[in-house]
Order: sequence, then C-alpha cells, then structure tokens
Amino acid sequence: MTTGSSTVARAGVAAFALSLMQLAPTMAGADEVTVFAAASLTNAMAEIEERFEAETGHDLTVSLAGSSALARQIQQGAPADIFISANPGWMDELENGGLLEPDSRFDLLNNSIVLIAHGTDAAPVEIGPETDLAGLLGDGRLAMALVDAVPAGIYGKASLESLGLWEDVEPQVAQADNVRAALAFVATGEAPFGIVYATDAAADDNVTIVGTFPADSHPPIIYPAADLANRDSEAENAFVDYLRGPVARAAFERQGFIVLDQ
Repeated sequence: MTTGSSTVARAGVAAFALSLMQLAPTMAGADEVTVFAAASLTNAMAEIEERFEAETGHDLTVSLAGSSALARQIQQGAPADIFISANPGWMDELENGGLLEPDSRFDLLNNSIVLIAHGTDAAPVEIGPETDLAGLLGDGRLAMALVDAVPAGIYGKASLESLGLWEDVEPQVAQADNVRAALAFVATGEAPFGIVYATDAAADDNVTIVGTFPADSHPPIIYPAADLANRDSEAENAFVDYLRGPVARAAFERQGFIVLDQ
C-alpha cells in the first residue's frame, strides 16, 4: 500500500470512529417504553408510535385492549410503563392501589358516543327518550363493548338507562370484549346497529353514524393518562412530554378526539 493510500485509510478509520462517538450518546440513551392504551386509541397511537420512535430513538411498544383488561393486567404485575384509560374509573382503581407515580396523572382526551349502523346510507336516528331503539333493531342485535367493564360499554349503558331505553334493548345487546370489536360486528353486518365512540366510527368506512347520544345522558368521557410506579426512566418522561406536545395533539385531533388543556 502506498503512503498516500495509508493516509486515506487512516483518515477513513478516524472518521468512522468519530461518527461512532457522535452516535454513542443517542445509542446509550435509547430505551424501551411500554404503553397500555385503550383500544379506541388504535389509530392515533399507531401514528404517535412511529413519530416518537423516529424523533427520539426510543422504542415504543403499544398494547391495545379494553381499559378494564389492561388495568387488571397492570394489577397482576404486567410490565407496562404508561397507562392511558378510556375512563377515570379504572385509573382511580390503580391509583388507589398505589400503582401510579405520584402526581403523574392527567386528563388527556375527551370523546363522545354514537349510534352506528351497518353500511353507508343508513337513515339518521334522533336519540332521546322517545326513540324506539328496540323497534329499530327488529330481530337484530345491538353491538356494544362489555357494559359492566369496558368504558365504551359503561357509557353506552349509562346513556340508555338515562334515556329509559335500556330495559327494552338489553335482551338484544351483543357484548364485545372492546369497542373495536363492537365496531367490527357492525362493519361486517353481524349486527345492524352498535354503540361506539365517535372516533371509532370515523375510522371505518363500512358504518354510518346515525345519531349522537346526548352528552348529559352519561358521565363525561375522559381519557386519563399516567406513569406507572414500577420504574422511572428518561424514556418514560420523554413519552409523557410527547403526549402533551403538538405532534401527539395533532394525531389525536385527526382521529376526532378533543385534546384537553393540561
């Protein structure tokens, strides 16, 4: 090898070493964050996951299911770092059990519940105490998330009870494990109608929103978020900050959520 070639080779090695040194802090600081999030956040969390990983170098693992199932998994020791629930009740239960980092809880989002129908040309329904929902169903079923456990089902049942409609339709309710499963029942035609969040309905072209349940017929639909008490890392703190930031806000708003001022 000539002297010139040796010089070039040494320069190349030096440049490679320098690049590794520059990357080392980022590589050393990379960490994994596991987020348990309500199934109704599926679309927004997919976008947030991709953007957060690209911008921070951290790995984000998102587990989506009904809030009740996720909360029970956390109680049983599941290795989650962040929890985003579709209602305050399950977050209350974890907080009362000492499973949240103190002062880390905040209200993130607001939503609404709607009546959906299969197809794209269903007629609108005016929802109120005089609505003949049972007659509208005929021999069909009303798809809902688990009415005593999953927030979307809890809100839906509360609204139907408030409007005096629950007793008539209860025998026709087909309960699903989570709100996305209830949405799928209607989207595939297994049930002619269902009750889901407005944001879920907007995510599927095979259903039509035919009516919105009055906001005063059910408790406010609030999504609280919190850092869980099992560990504390820079990556967790970075993700919580990201949830409060403009990129996440835009992702949530694109799916129809109302982002609450924090």
